[in-house]
Amino acid sequence: MNSDPLHQLYTHYSQLPYSQRVLYTCTLLVLGLAYLFAIIYLFHSYSGRDGGGNTLTYQDIVIAYTGSGKGSRIEAALRGPMSSMLPAEEAATIIGWVGDGANKDKYDASVKPILDKRCMTCHDGSNPHLPNLNGYDNLKKVTERDTGTDVFTLVRVSHIHLFGLTFVFFIMGLMFSHAYVRPVWFKCTVVAMPFLCLVLDVSSWYFTKLYHPFAWVVMTAGGFMGMSFAFMWGVTMYQLWFSKPPAPVVEREMTNPPTIISR
Repeated sequence: MNSDPLHQLYTHYSQLPYSQRVLYTCTLLVLGLAYLFAIIYLFHSYSGRDGGGNTLTYQDIVIAYTGSGKGSRIEAALRGPMSSMLPAEEAATIIGWVGDGANKDKYDASVKPILDKRCMTCHDGSNPHLPNLNGYDNLKKVTERDTGTDVFTLVRVSHIHLFGLTFVFFIMGLMFSHAYVRPVWFKCTVVAMPFLCLVLDVSSWYFTKLYHPFAWVVMTAGGFMGMSFAFMWGVTMYQLWFSKPPAPVVEREMTNPPTIISR
């Protein structure tokens, strides 16, 4: 299990200067907090779309990417991730208006006041990442049958995820590379796992639109990505400050003590 020899360029955390260890610690704390908020946002965005309450299910993922197939986009949002943003009676008014054909006169009389009061802070058209609900013509677009996230939106979100998470896991992997983990193949697997899962996750968004069971790949890849992050975070933080240097590192230092050059 521990027979793999130390690489000649391997440096354990105990051999790093304190300034670098503090840098790693601060980075871990901020990245850990950011990942936690990302999970909360992900759960809030996708859970409840199937009408089954505040739990994230396989059907929620399918509906997110392929649509419910029976209701409008705004109805799916009001029954799912946006259900807590306005009172139930006001949401029912909007859903009923859509079901009655989205009449312009009823929009002016009963729907527009609700949107102005509850929704315009975020959905006034200033944020390109959110549906624009400002005005009847814009609202009409989200009253059509829910077909899920469109391909252009997936492309936009894909490049953000691929760029952003690649940098996150490069930084995590770089810090984790100082950890003493055996066997080496397991350590390499942990480093490579989130990158593989990232590609599987993003590509499965598109495949889910074609074949619903790919939603399981989205959920599984996201789960393994999170476990890889948690494992690297925990091992790095523990070996940075709380564990003793491993025996092979101590033996190497005793055999080849560092050379001190006086100036």
